[in-house]
Amino acid sequence: MSNDSILSEKRGPVGLLTINRPKTLNAIDVPTMHALDAALAAFEADDAVRAIVVTGAGERAFVAGGDIADLDSRRGLQHYEQFAEVIHRLFTRFDNCDKPTLGAVNGWALGGGTELLLALDIRLVAEEAKLGLPEITLGLFPGAGGTQRLIRQIPLCRAKELMFTGDQITAAEAVALGLCNRTVPRARLLDETLALATRIAEKSPLVLKLLKRTLRQGLEMPLPAALAHEQAMIGLVLDSDDAHEGCRAFLEKRKAEFKGT
Repeated sequence: MSNDSILSEKRGPVGLLTINRPKTLNAIDVPTMHALDAALAAFEADDAVRAIVVTGAGERAFVAGGDIADLDSRRGLQHYEQFAEVIHRLFTRFDNCDKPTLGAVNGWALGGGTELLLALDIRLVAEEAKLGLPEITLGLFPGAGGTQRLIRQIPLCRAKELMFTGDQITAAEAVALGLCNRTVPRARLLDETLALATRIAEKSPLVLKLLKRTLRQGLEMPLPAALAHEQAMIGLVLDSDDAHEGCRAFLEKRKAEFKGT
C-alpha cells in the first residue's frame, strides 16, 4: 500500500513505513498524519507483520518537524481540534502499539520528528543526523507529546535545556543521553534497522505484546504495584503455547517456532 506522503511495504516479517515528503524535509502536515495513521493501522492488523520500522525519504531528513505554514494557518481551538488532537492520537498509537517499533533516523529529526522518535521503542540514528526540539525559537513549545515523553526518558535537567534553548544535538550526543540506541553509518542504517527488526520478529509476537504492555503500564505505577503487575503478566505468558515451545526447544537444542498462541 502507498500514497503520496507515506510509503508502506513489507520486508518479510517487518513492515516498513517511509515518510515521503523529501521536498519539505518530510515535514508532517495533517494529510500526512492521517496517511501514517492508516498505514500503521494496516500493519497492526496484519498478523504477518511482527515488527514495524519508520524512516524518512531521502538523505537529509527523518522528519524535520511540523509543517510551519500549516501550523501558522490556525489559532487556539482550531489548532487543538484540527492538528493537536490528530498528532497526539497518532503518536499515542505508536506508543501503545503492541508490535515492536523501530526508527531509522536518516537525517534531521527536529520538533515533531524527535517527538515521533520518543514514541518508538528502538532508535538507530545515522552518524550525521541532528535531533532537537527547536519550537521555542518559533515562540512555541513541543506540543505533540514531547514535553511529557522527553522528561520520562532522559534526565529532567537535560530535557529542560533542550526545550528551553531549542539547540540541536548530534547523533552521538543523542546516544549518550539515552535518546537513541546507537549510531550507524548512513549507508547501512536501513539495512541494520531492518536486520534488528527481523531478529525481534523471530520472537513470540504474543510474548512481545505482553512484554510491551508490562513495560508501558508498569512505568506509570509505583514499584510495588508494577512488580505485582509483572507477576500477573508473566503468569499469562506461561499460559501460552509459545512459552512452552520456547522451553522445549531449549531442552531439545533446536530453534523455537513461535506461532503467537
